[in-house]
Amino acid sequence: MTLHPGLEVVSGLIGTWRGDGHGEYPTIESFDYVEEVTFTDVGKPFLHYAQMTWSPSGAPMHTETGYLRIINGTGVEFVLAQPTGQTELSEGPLESKTDGFTCELRSQVHNSGSAKHVEATLRHIELAGGVLTTSFAMAAAGVPMTHHLASQMHSIS
Repeated sequence: MTLHPGLEVVSGLIGTWRGDGHGEYPTIESFDYVEEVTFTDVGKPFLHYAQMTWSPSGAPMHTETGYLRIINGTGVEFVLAQPTGQTELSEGPLESKTDGFTCELRSQVHNSGSAKHVEATLRHIELAGGVLTTSFAMAAAGVPMTHHLASQMHSIS
């Protein structure tokens, strides 16, 4: 299958990535986790995304799925669904670099009636030197936008 030309700038993401992360938020105790993300080329102008986290002891923690869309080589849209009752439409600029890219995505969040209320999220994604680094902040539970998660992953396939 030929990669859609619009995805060239993020082609280094294709495959599965795994690494360690750390979480914190004013309303919870800090925690460590293992994260795995997979970006799959489906022959269209977007990548399918699947994410899972689990505790260091192996207990499942979080999962989400969606699509990463590149807009004119300079913008990103990340469309996500989460089993906690939120959907996110995150958008932001894409900066291409010699060994990868960086982007910062601000979201619109929609919450189901039974979900904890999340007002907004902010995601930073960087691919550089074969390392995928992510950070995630959110405004939720009456707390303004605050850092929540950070991970560093390496390709495993």
